[in-house]
Amino acid sequence: MIDPATGEFRVIGQGQTFRSITEKIARIVLTPKTPMGWFGLFTIAGGGATMLMVALTWLFLKGVGIWAISQPVAWGFAIINFVWWIGIGHAGTLISAILLLFKQGWRNAISRFAEAMTIFAVMCAGLFPLIHVGRPWLSYWLFPLPFTMTVWPQFRSPLMWDVFAVSTYFTISIVFWYVGMIPDLATLRDRSESKLAQYFYGMISLGWRGSIRHWVRYETASLLLAGLATPLVLSVHTVISFDFAVAVLPGWHTTVFPPLFVAGAIYSGFAMVLTLAIPLRKFYHLEGLVTERHIDNIGKLMLVTGFIVAYGYAIEAFMGWYSANHWEAFLTWNQMFGPMGWSYWVLIASNVAIPLTTLWSRKLRTNIAFMFFISIVVNTGMWMERFVIVVVSLTRDFLPSAWGTYRATKWDYMTFFGTIGFFTVLFLLFVRFLPMIPMNEIRMLLPGAKIKPKVAEAAD
Repeated sequence: MIDPATGEFRVIGQGQTFRSITEKIARIVLTPKTPMGWFGLFTIAGGGATMLMVALTWLFLKGVGIWAISQPVAWGFAIINFVWWIGIGHAGTLISAILLLFKQGWRNAISRFAEAMTIFAVMCAGLFPLIHVGRPWLSYWLFPLPFTMTVWPQFRSPLMWDVFAVSTYFTISIVFWYVGMIPDLATLRDRSESKLAQYFYGMISLGWRGSIRHWVRYETASLLLAGLATPLVLSVHTVISFDFAVAVLPGWHTTVFPPLFVAGAIYSGFAMVLTLAIPLRKFYHLEGLVTERHIDNIGKLMLVTGFIVAYGYAIEAFMGWYSANHWEAFLTWNQMFGPMGWSYWVLIASNVAIPLTTLWSRKLRTNIAFMFFISIVVNTGMWMERFVIVVVSLTRDFLPSAWGTYRATKWDYMTFFGTIGFFTVLFLLFVRFLPMIPMNEIRMLLPGAKIKPKVAEAAD
């Protein structure tokens, strides 16, 4: 926040000038004493990751029969979780790339850990296509590698589209995240008192010296990567939606899925940003950097994308009637009032009723506890949306003789909650050993801020 009296950047409630920003952020990484709270969370998350390893080990030994998939529900938690995790990663790309191109300075305080969230969420999502195919040791067949028998992947399969979309998304995201950290890694290198830390951060900072040449190339690379990443926000989840839209199954064969999936992904992604940002700002006392304005702006973006999602739900219900297709009409009725109709109303309450009636209020949008609650509600609702699309649509197919039910097994739940633990482990390691807030970008927001290299560096 800018102090109107002095024009200096001050951390709210602490009276510190902008010079303390670097110390505040770097101290989190360079401190020799890790907070006990971090160890407590890491232990819990590590237990979840261990549960994932147990579930995957048993899966590889016994096969996918340990899950609840059957006829007619050939897809289950694996696809639900895959789509949910991919959606969570969208907010990081949106905050980092699109808001950068539009020069929205408020994004700087949350962009770094949102990018990290994207990478870790995509890693969790990538597990599920790998393990649900039944023979994960042959997963390399999905890539267009030349074989001696001239056997090539089936490029008309949506599974192949997922491989290309997700791998491209992951590659661009991790490069963008890493390039943005280089100046801050050099800062950690210079401030560290440990020889090992100096060597580590010096190696991954790629010889950054802060010269004009470095800054010009850094800004050029950031803009180019942002331009490459921006179309991915639309393309990746559009491709994921094609997994369903290209099928002939009622409720899936619809053109509303691509925009609905993209809006839903951004919706759940921003909810996850809140889920992470609110505890972080409290635990590390970052209220002066991640301010109420950030929470308020995220609430506004969630309000916009929430209305797009609500419109998509309305179109689905309307087309079930307007199409005059018996199968579509029955599916709509079954989703609402069938044996699993409760799941539909849970998603309507979580994604539409609760958020869209409360996020209009700025008072509620700046209420930290309430926004944390909303973030949990929306992420629950978005998972439930995928459950309705996948499970409820498959339980009652064209033939009543083929109807069935679905009840997840303990291995389904262990795999899902295990990925949450795995995600949390990765995020905690990131927070502990890498700068979670871009020090350089925060400083560049100050009035009159500019690059001031040393004379020798300028001559370079």
